Amino acid sequence: MNLQSALEMIYPPTCISCGALVEGAFGLCGPCWRDTHFINGLVCDCCGVPLPGEDSDTSVRCDDCMTFDRPWARGRAALVYKDNARRLVLALKHGDRADLARPGAGWMLRAGAPIFQDGMLVAPIPLHRWRLLRRRYNQSALLSARIAAGTGYEHCPDLLIRARRTESQDGKGHDARFSNLAGAIRANPRRIGRLAGRHVLLIDDVMTSGATMTAASHACFAAGAKNVSVLVLARVAKEL
Repeated sequence: MNLQSALEMIYPPTCISCGALVEGAFGLCGPCWRDTHFINGLVCDCCGVPLPGEDSDTSVRCDDCMTFDRPWARGRAALVYKDNARRLVLALKHGDRADLARPGAGWMLRAGAPIFQDGMLVAPIPLHRWRLLRRRYNQSALLSARIAAGTGYEHCPDLLIRARRTESQDGKGHDARFSNLAGAIRANPRRIGRLAGRHVLLIDDVMTSGATMTAASHACFAAGAKNVSVLVLARVAKEL
């Protein structure tokens, strides 16, 4: 019996959401799996939100991405931000559940496969230093490190910085969200040399309006990036 088998006998794997016994580590039990809405099929090629209709090779965009300017090229999301997916994201973000970055990044790697390109530079959405001090870790950086490891792409966890502290986006409307983030994210002066001419893959836990990704994309382009794509764990979606 190897060490892993012995450990599983002593500490059997449990559901990452509810704690029920499961067959393998870092997995979901049946009920939690059914309550977690994975994004499959036809999606918006820009933000990854699920769309009605059958999957195809044709690139399509959702109404929001056709209405509002998106500075990035392509995007994907692994989960719809509701029910159990919402609980998992909040646990990762606010509940000291850093262990959730492992399965979360695994789901993101599958969702992001269509937009991956050789030579991408992987970077997380940054937290302001005071928020990072209070939270003790940046959940987006935990995810981006695993995305980089899974793809083999270069990882730069401090590529971007929060130039100023912003209010929480919770409860804000579309225009207020964009105003709140305007100019708040910049390229790290010490990392600008790594940005020039690169295709940046931005990583975050949740996308709602796209305001954060817009601010981060503008910061990348201002510092000389050639292109930007985005990948998130969960996407807020309108009911289809």
